Amino acid sequence: MSKTIEQVAVIGSGTMGAGIAGLCAAAGTAVLLLDIEKATAEAAISRLTGGRKPVLTEDQAALITAGSLDADIAGLANCDWICEVIIEDLQAKRDLFTRIEPHRKAGSIVTSNTSGIPLRDIYRDMPDAFRKNVAVTHFFNPVHIMRLLELVPGDETEQQVMDTLVAYLGGELGKGVVYAKDTVNFIGNRIGCYWMLCGLHLGMEAQQKGLSMETIDALLSKPVGLPPTGLYGLVDLIGLDIMDHVAKNLRANLPADDDCVRFLDLPAAEQAMLDAGQLGRKTGGGYYKMLKDADGNKSMEVFNLQERSWRAMQAAGELDEEHAVATKLLFADSAEGHFTWQVMSNTLAYAADLVPEIADDIVNIDRAMRWGFNWQQGPFEMIDEIGADRFAEKLAADGRALPRMLQVLKDSGNSSFYNGEQYLDSNGNYQPMPAE
Repeated sequence: MSKTIEQVAVIGSGTMGAGIAGLCAAAGTAVLLLDIEKATAEAAISRLTGGRKPVLTEDQAALITAGSLDADIAGLANCDWICEVIIEDLQAKRDLFTRIEPHRKAGSIVTSNTSGIPLRDIYRDMPDAFRKNVAVTHFFNPVHIMRLLELVPGDETEQQVMDTLVAYLGGELGKGVVYAKDTVNFIGNRIGCYWMLCGLHLGMEAQQKGLSMETIDALLSKPVGLPPTGLYGLVDLIGLDIMDHVAKNLRANLPADDDCVRFLDLPAAEQAMLDAGQLGRKTGGGYYKMLKDADGNKSMEVFNLQERSWRAMQAAGELDEEHAVATKLLFADSAEGHFTWQVMSNTLAYAADLVPEIADDIVNIDRAMRWGFNWQQGPFEMIDEIGADRFAEKLAADGRALPRMLQVLKDSGNSSFYNGEQYLDSNGNYQPMPAE
């Protein structure tokens, strides 16, 4: 049986913290927004109501009370849910949890918005009452637009806590809740970052063989059901510094035999970009940059990774019939087909080896990638579209072992992960699809 969440505290008023506070206020919930300085929290509230596309009305914003952590921490005693949204630093989060514990009321829920730090490390040595009421609520940015929310319990988190969070987050806030496990980077970022890091390494090899950056982004977008940013456009949006930070976190937490380990060092060209501060959109350019002439006309340039120089962007053009859809592209005997097969087969096989490590079932993984990374299909839906038998045969032709869930599928005697309103579980049995 769940409790109710009537008042929320958000600690940290940066982009993500302000977004969470705004989402709660838009749902009619009173919010206490705390930061080191009250003025910082006040400025965050102003951003929610300002600009050309305000997130909140003035009436909604009035539900948010700004405060400082020093002067207003006692207000946590009135809150049913306390959400920490500070920097991605383990010790900082542990220190904050220790600081707020004496001020929260009995039974209140505390969550971290960490995107990849294991929850068990954050709450280690905390009191029993705290460990029973703690979880991860990993929102994706921008909070008011992205549907995905990864919910991760600790080993001792009570079921009532999870029920309460699901009812509020999925109900009143309208989020698409997926159930992840307390593993590094959870679901979305574990698979999504693998795809990007793998893509950067294989993309460099492909460019050396003659594929342009524009063509690579064209291949890794619409034909395989991924967003139009492709690979390099997405890394530009995220930032090379963030990718490097993610890679370091993965290196510290992944087992040595995890397939992602071989991609964790940035390729030499990307490392040189990182060292030079050429990080992406936030620094005016990364792989791509926009130019504007004196008359206001805009043009795009592309960074040549081999020559370390800028050139005019070339239109990738329409992909021909053989390369326009995944069911043909991944099996095409061409440079385009070979490259796309390498990146996508690596990623799909990686995902198929992560059940039940990062999630108990394929549904949570597919939903995480659709809702958090805007993939048109999740990995298992994509394998079904390609044809699981065909996919497995090509893996075998490459001399690669079947990943776990493909072996489960084969042993079950079935040919697809989904069968109408049923999905294949990790024991090879079809189960009813859970409600979204």
